[in-house]
Amino acid sequence: QVQLVESGGGLVQAGGSLRLSCAASGPTLRSYATAWFRQAPGNEREFVAALSWKGGTIYYADSVKGRFTISRDNAKNTVYLQMSGLKPEDTAVYYCAAAEILTTWTSVDEYEYWGQGTQVTVSS
Repeated sequence: QVQLVESGGGLVQAGGSLRLSCAASGPTLRSYATAWFRQAPGNEREFVAALSWKGGTIYYADSVKGRFTISRDNAKNTVYLQMSGLKPEDTAVYYCAAAEILTTWTSVDEYEYWGQGTQVTVSS
């Protein structure tokens, strides 16, 4: 069973940058697609970005395109989310997720494994 642990969250001013990491243990992430979701208080968990295990397929939510970059290092079994140009509306708990088979890539229900989340707070 894949276990995911996120890190790198924190408090940052609007316009700043953060890099989130998601370290996997257990089976290798090879053959798993990985994604980042986020959930703000009172809101449903929403898709942020996804990346296939070979890196050939990438999806971003419209709200983060051009500001966030998802990447992975298969040798380190780690997935990253580089966030720049942060806005107060990016404030949320960010979750890493993994799945072997995806259809929409953006649905919470398609992902089998989840991390515990890391808080990102952007002040105005």
